[in-house]
Amino acid sequence: MTSQSQGIQQLLQAEKRAKDKLEEAKKRKGKRLKQAKEEAIAEIDHYRLQREKEFRNKQTNVMGSQGNLSAKIEEQTVETIRNLTSSYHKNMESMMKKLLNMICDINPEVHPNFKHTA
Repeated sequence: MTSQSQGIQQLLQAEKRAKDKLEEAKKRKGKRLKQAKEEAIAEIDHYRLQREKEFRNKQTNVMGSQGNLSAKIEEQTVETIRNLTSSYHKNMESMMKKLLNMICDINPEVHPNFKHTA
């Protein structure tokens, strides 16, 4: 009977060791899964940052040329406004004199289409 008890004890101990090894393996697996998930997230973030940087570079190249075009148009507009303002100030006095002369100096004459009926 003692040999049976010892055999049962050995089986129980072996079962307990197997159970402990199984729990330890589960813990390692969980730890490894968590580590793999963290590594994947880090890799995804790195890839995302790289792609965003490439996108910003392409966007800058495309939009940069449009930005330069906008700056040139703005510069031309300012120059045109400056020229028109200068021309206005230069010619304003003479135009005012011409207009006042046309309004104030009236020469009464008969219109050429007027037919005198008598």
